[in-house]
Amino acid sequence: MALDRRTELGAFLRSRRARLRPDDLGLTHYGGQRRVPGLRREELARLAGVSVDHYVRLEQGRTLHFSEAVLDAVARALRLDPVERDHLYRLARPWPEPERAGRAEGPEGVAGPAPQRVRAGLRRLLDSIADVPAYVVGRNTDVLAWNALAAALITDFGVLPPRHRNLARLVFLDEGMRGLYADWSGKAADVAAYLRLDAGRHPDDPGTAALVDELLAASPEFRRLWAAHELRDKTHGRYVYRHPVVGELDLGFETLRQPDDPDQALVAHTVEEGSPSETALRLLAAWAHRCRPGAVS
Repeated sequence: MALDRRTELGAFLRSRRARLRPDDLGLTHYGGQRRVPGLRREELARLAGVSVDHYVRLEQGRTLHFSEAVLDAVARALRLDPVERDHLYRLARPWPEPERAGRAEGPEGVAGPAPQRVRAGLRRLLDSIADVPAYVVGRNTDVLAWNALAAALITDFGVLPPRHRNLARLVFLDEGMRGLYADWSGKAADVAAYLRLDAGRHPDDPGTAALVDELLAASPEFRRLWAAHELRDKTHGRYVYRHPVVGELDLGFETLRQPDDPDQALVAHTVEEGSPSETALRLLAAWAHRCRPGAVS
């Protein structure tokens, strides 16, 4: 079954209220014993300039027909960043009934988004980027395509069952990933926050709910991170890898979304010229070439 947008909306708003402090916002003490950290609903409503009942109906998801003015006021009061503001809008505004055309039947006959396909031209581009790891990630952090160097750096995606070619599953359920990333906790937080953002974009996707349920059941770290309701759209950054063959690689990355399918992103690593990581990456490429089936050593 799909994720419940009303439940997601309420939990998201409560998490953002909890991170604010009345003193930091210039609010006078509302009175009474404060049982939870952060703003009370009454304080948030006062700060946003809306009635308490109006805000309570929003947080409880009683209706999904709130005006832009109300959502903007709440977003400002909660000090949401642009990514969080967009997430609020996705959860709190009416969604049209999903079109049956172009959609696939999921478990128990529930319609979900059609399977993603990577264009042949994009696959050729991946293969032509031979000197840096690159891959295409789709909905739910599924890895849809990759080049040889990405497989050598992260994992051999080709030998995995299709449903296991998923960054969230690999990071949280594959013990080898903990040793691969120098800052595994940071990588795990990034992946969980990106998956939460993607879930808001596709709340009707039963595949999202199935993946989240699997990770919640199997990973205490994922349960903790998922409960925080953090959101991140990683457009660029860097990770330090500790590869078992070539050692440490300090690699940047750039994320390029596909204009005709924003749910697909090409992630390409970069390396500083003349650095030890560039040397390690060349060694990794040579090792990957030697390990290819049919390669002559």
